[in-house]
Amino acid sequence: MSPPPPATRLPLSRFEQLHTADVDQARHVVAEAFCPHRLTALDKARRFETRFHAIRTSQVSLCYLDYGGRVHIAPHEQESFYLVLIPLAGQAELSHGRERALYDAKGAGVPPVDRTYHIHVSAGSPHLVVRIARDRLEEHLRSMLARPVDAPIRFDLGMDMTAPAIRSWRRVVNLLLDEIDGDGLIPRQPLAMRELERLLLGQLLLAQPNNYSALLHGPPRGTAPKAIRRAAELIETHAAEPLTVEDLAEATGLSVRTLQEGFRRFLDTTPMSHLREIRLRHAREELTAADPTSTTVTEIAARWGFLHAGRFSARYHKRFGESPSVTLRH
Repeated sequence: MSPPPPATRLPLSRFEQLHTADVDQARHVVAEAFCPHRLTALDKARRFETRFHAIRTSQVSLCYLDYGGRVHIAPHEQESFYLVLIPLAGQAELSHGRERALYDAKGAGVPPVDRTYHIHVSAGSPHLVVRIARDRLEEHLRSMLARPVDAPIRFDLGMDMTAPAIRSWRRVVNLLLDEIDGDGLIPRQPLAMRELERLLLGQLLLAQPNNYSALLHGPPRGTAPKAIRRAAELIETHAAEPLTVEDLAEATGLSVRTLQEGFRRFLDTTPMSHLREIRLRHAREELTAADPTSTTVTEIAARWGFLHAGRFSARYHKRFGESPSVTLRH
């Protein structure tokens, strides 16, 4: 009698976070990794059994999530990350308002950021979930477009996994998964890992239709005049110093009106909005690296020109999806 075939190892099994039949425990642990949500088990005839495996790299998290039976998931609105939900078997439906996307082995779901949505998952539908920090993806988009990104990226809800460009993106995901599961060298090489993540982010932006696709696939944008580029460089270099539109106009030899019109035309923003964006980014970098026992949010905010703590916190939360105090603690 031949021996039974070896059991197939589940993806990311070395990084198990949860294996439970308790709905409340599953909701709590998965919410810690994503966001608060309602989780309802729908199939009473099938035992609820959740497996959750997860690992986070510098820019991307990979997760394996299987609820066993049918479930309904209603996440709370969040602004800090993008998701791609890839079923490894079975099927699921993603909905936002009147929009619906039914996806299975030939498709995936891409939920909207900063909007509510619902997911109905059929029994026997384990998912591979790709989680990408919003600030990282939008920063990558800015570098691809060479212009500010003022509106959230709005992907189509449904992802066609049979499309050639999406197949290429999925191969990048598979490479990352194989390197992690196989204890490969790339995750231990920071430069190589950074390049792999950049490829994953860039290919997603190019492959999955979104509100920036026309710009990404359109003809190259004209280069901004030298004086406008010089003003943007001055803002980047002197963001920690007091700067006014008049200062920038004088330094570049332009009138205030010409400077403002140049920023709107070539960078799709204003000089002061660009300055605030740069300062927010630097403040986040400091908050991320600071010691919360010896540094306060108010100190860092003031260092970057935000003198009203309440307005800084509101602007920071809107931009990064979390309060500055949370960034500092973590």
